[in-house]
Amino acid sequence: MAAGTGVFAEILDGDEVYKYYHDGEWKKAASGKSVAIINPTTRKTQYRVQACSQEEVNKVMESAKSAQKAWAKTPLWKRAELLHKAAAILKEHKFPIAECLVKEIAKPAKDAVTEVVRSGDLVSYTAEEGVRILGEGKFLMSDSFPGNERTKYCLTSKIPLGVVLAIPPFNYPVNLAVSKIGPALIAGNSLVLKPPTQGAVSCLHMVHCFHLAGFPKGLINCVTGKGSEIGDFLTMHPGVNCISFTGGDTGIAISKKAGMIPLQMELGGKDACIVLEDADLDLVAANIIKGGFSYSGQRCTAIKVVLAMESVADSLVEKVKARVAKLRIGPPEDDCDITPVVTESSANFIEGLVMDAKEKGATFCQEYKREGNLIWPLLLDNVRPDMRIAWEEPFGPVLPVIRINSVEEGIHHCNASNFGLQGCVFTKDINKAMLISDAMETGTVQINSAPARGPDHFPFQGLKDSGIGSQGITNSINMMIKVKTTVINLPSPSYTMGGSSHTSKL
Repeated sequence: MAAGTGVFAEILDGDEVYKYYHDGEWKKAASGKSVAIINPTTRKTQYRVQACSQEEVNKVMESAKSAQKAWAKTPLWKRAELLHKAAAILKEHKFPIAECLVKEIAKPAKDAVTEVVRSGDLVSYTAEEGVRILGEGKFLMSDSFPGNERTKYCLTSKIPLGVVLAIPPFNYPVNLAVSKIGPALIAGNSLVLKPPTQGAVSCLHMVHCFHLAGFPKGLINCVTGKGSEIGDFLTMHPGVNCISFTGGDTGIAISKKAGMIPLQMELGGKDACIVLEDADLDLVAANIIKGGFSYSGQRCTAIKVVLAMESVADSLVEKVKARVAKLRIGPPEDDCDITPVVTESSANFIEGLVMDAKEKGATFCQEYKREGNLIWPLLLDNVRPDMRIAWEEPFGPVLPVIRINSVEEGIHHCNASNFGLQGCVFTKDINKAMLISDAMETGTVQINSAPARGPDHFPFQGLKDSGIGSQGITNSINMMIKVKTTVINLPSPSYTMGGSSHTSKL
């Protein structure tokens, strides 16, 4: 089955424009306007999606609000059952969804399939975890605090926030959408999803899998359109009770404008790879390739700068160069390692960083080559702190190597960045590794492996400009609930098994 056909036929208007999802139905925007999605490989329009208006957003918010009230009364086991069903349907239809990922974000075919399967697994795990976390409350007694007798019983429970606005990024549109949708739904919230333009059609197919699972109408909604028209309107909407956003600088603007609501933000990184003198250089080189170049470096957890001790730098650079030469470059349909970056403006930005490094004297380990949005993998040696590539996030297959003379120099460079998502350190000395890990101002440090977000139940968070709050299934569920307490006040102190003196008062 191809995208937009079979069970997915109803999400497509003729063979023209994909519909948006509201109140359990697939709808066309009243304006009749649409937004084009450009295939990064062909650089031609691949798909079109509805350009929803602010008025349509208002209607979606109303539906989400009323549906949430009923959903909060749905038994927890029933919510979990529906999530398991959606997960199974998602995995069953992995190929048409993967096809969209290949065409709209140039994700290599096998990675696209993996993303959908992983997303199904995430939804199932969320259902299981949610039943455990949300099925437990707390019982506190007043006499544990000085000056109190046991006259108060405090019951704490976990209640939903209301309407969650989920905004995933282009690079993992399905996986980073369900990592927000699953926790929101199991916790009793309703959901408004605003997918990225590149990645919107994959998201619409994914939402249809939730539709087929039979969730109540209005509970899940998906609006597409121009960020310039509905972006601020969505994030500042009074109907939104929580925002979960993954992306770039836009997140900083959102956090300044959003009201007094919980925010979960993951905003990119400049993940440093610190290589010590005793490191296994073959292991390091393999991880630099995986960390720096998989999905053409378009990952927030990609290795973005290598900080190598001068004594091993020559040898390491040679090993990485040999592996770069073996990378397959070309279209995502052929499962190439390096595929076109997502947009022409991304490619232009990456090129600007490369040209700046060239002017300032970086050593090019390969010739810089670009065709359209396709940029050949490039390792830049002898990068210095006055080059933009030392600090800015290219989000492409270009990796700078900065030579350092001490571990302190490496830690200093890592911590001088305004980002702090992840980092990694390679050494055989676990004591050194732990000390460096503690000194690095990043949300996660990987020891002897490239940075990575998964497994999806691990906590995932950034410090500084890399984010607010923490993700990972348990953390996301806990972030999408509020604690509610009920206190029972007793007329006289009540002590368990306190003997006959108390019972005589009854």
